[in-house]
Amino acid sequence: MVRAGLSPERLTLAGAELADEAGFDQVTLSALARRFDVKPASLYSHLKNSHELKTRIALFSLTELADRVADAVAGRAGKDALTAFANAYRDYARAHPGRYEAARYRLDPQTAAVSAGPRHAQMTRAILRGYDLAEPDQTHAVRMLGSVFLGYATLEAAGAFDHTDIAAQQSWTWTLDALDAALRSRSIP
Repeated sequence: MVRAGLSPERLTLAGAELADEAGFDQVTLSALARRFDVKPASLYSHLKNSHELKTRIALFSLTELADRVADAVAGRAGKDALTAFANAYRDYARAHPGRYEAARYRLDPQTAAVSAGPRHAQMTRAILRGYDLAEPDQTHAVRMLGSVFLGYATLEAAGAFDHTDIAAQQSWTWTLDALDAALRSRSIP
């Protein structure tokens, strides 16, 4: 019998909340079952296994993040778009650390292809149109931006910037200025 009120969607959202509270690596069917005060076996009528749960959380997080980034960059171009894009990622990572980690969960190629992952790449390429980059520079820039945003958010979450008098926000602004200058310097003349 299916327990009233449980559904794959509700379990996914609860799993995302658990990831934010305890860390994505702590998300298991057993931990989720404790949240609902049910036996882990009762979740198997909704989810096949922990991998399916983590995949669902990853897909949910990728979509949620893509929606936030799309809202942030709408109507912007150039450095304004770059800054809005970057701030949306950083803000999401700070507000939802477990979901942000889940968004990096390795998906099989078929699942990744239909996820919001390609939307992230398309939005990155859209903001780069303001810099008029040709290939292969555009691909290099997509990878550079992703690396910088991920690295900064990861280091900030780990407290790596807490040991100096210079605020992390000042370094973030400096980093975005440097990225903008680097991208402008590679533009097609």
